[in-house]
Amino acid sequence: MYKLVLGVVLTVTLACNVKKIAPTEEQLETTVPPAIIHGEHLGIAPTTPEETEYYLPKVPSVTVQNSIPSDAIILFNGKNFDHWVQTVDSTSVKWHLNNDGSMTVADKTGNIQTKQDFGDLQLHLEWRSPKEIRKKEQNRANSGVFINGLYEIQILNNHDNDTYVNGQVGAVYKQHIPLVNASAPVGSWNSYDIVYRAPIFNRKGEKITAGTITLLHNGVLVQDHVPLKGTTEYIGWPKNKAHGKGPILLQDHKDNSGVSFRNIWVRAL
Repeated sequence: MYKLVLGVVLTVTLACNVKKIAPTEEQLETTVPPAIIHGEHLGIAPTTPEETEYYLPKVPSVTVQNSIPSDAIILFNGKNFDHWVQTVDSTSVKWHLNNDGSMTVADKTGNIQTKQDFGDLQLHLEWRSPKEIRKKEQNRANSGVFINGLYEIQILNNHDNDTYVNGQVGAVYKQHIPLVNASAPVGSWNSYDIVYRAPIFNRKGEKITAGTITLLHNGVLVQDHVPLKGTTEYIGWPKNKAHGKGPILLQDHKDNSGVSFRNIWVRAL
């Protein structure tokens, strides 16, 4: 008994005082994931080029006109709010429809969202902060685009306006810091191009595959296929309640943000 206790004491003492030691190759071998093997490439290798050339399935054709793919749904063309409703009660949109083909948040009227729900998608939208500086930090031209109605990509004027970096422009809010700040000058138009893959849940409602976000801000990659840890909460941890498709939502931050939007289209993937 004495030897056993002494051994435990020595083990605990050593564990508390010894610095972390890099794992051995043998330890790594037991912890690293197995190598990826593509089953279709096993067996005897092809000896002619024709054996690895495929003609089916035929790839669908998509044309592009005015930078919009032919299979896209135009959600906002500057003429009306036909694809949108107020989030709180599904009534007609109360935001401002401008003569230049844009819309602007009407302060304290609430968020708006698409009438249609989407799962995996490619989304394009353009946004602009007002030319005049209003407030500071999180209250300077704050808005956001929520994918699936749950996952926010931050919109904010971050020119000479520091804030927490996981809440700055281009952030997946409170989850992923953007790789760079690619903002256009204050009062100029910015573009967001977003690719979203929805999370997968099992029959018990448990998340088994994380959703992902890829974001190009003004053509610059700022979020590189990052995993969604759950909903983008202002307070508390992300939540992972099982869900299906959901709307695209634009935020009224209710602080006279003055953010405008135009040229919004989406492709279901």
